[in-house]
Amino acid sequence: MSELNTVVIIAGGNLGDRMGYLIEAEKYIEKSIGHIGKKSRVYESESWGFVSDLSFLNQVFVLSTSLQPEPLLDVLLDIEKKLGRQRKIDSLYQSRTMDLDILFYNDNSFSSDRLVIPHPRIEMRNFVLQPLVEILPNHIHPKSGLSILELFNQCDDSSLVKIYEESN
Repeated sequence: MSELNTVVIIAGGNLGDRMGYLIEAEKYIEKSIGHIGKKSRVYESESWGFVSDLSFLNQVFVLSTSLQPEPLLDVLLDIEKKLGRQRKIDSLYQSRTMDLDILFYNDNSFSSDRLVIPHPRIEMRNFVLQPLVEILPNHIHPKSGLSILELFNQCDDSSLVKIYEESN
């Protein structure tokens, strides 16, 4: 039996049935990657890195998987595609049905031409830090040595992030 790794993933999107895509992403993750042990509430936030009138829904999952980082990335990209993600080559940030990013993989650092773990912009983004603070406030970032709560308290991102209320 393969050794299980603890992985933290953020899921989010701002196009179409945002909540429906999060629910489907969770199902695909459970089926294709591994058991989700913890998950944050769903958060709503404005776009980050580009301008959009459509707000994002985001959720963080902590799961166990036997997959190594790059095969895990391949499965996540496949799930994004199944959920209608279309990537534009000329744009780094854009509206999307689903984006799945690996935030942490055990307490390891990993870098290749396709993937950097921990995610290189965690400490810059409230929409990532706020759900992380909810479920992993004391988790130590392996590169900075700071807890998620410390990173959140130091974050300069002033964008609004709030718990999503379904009635919106």
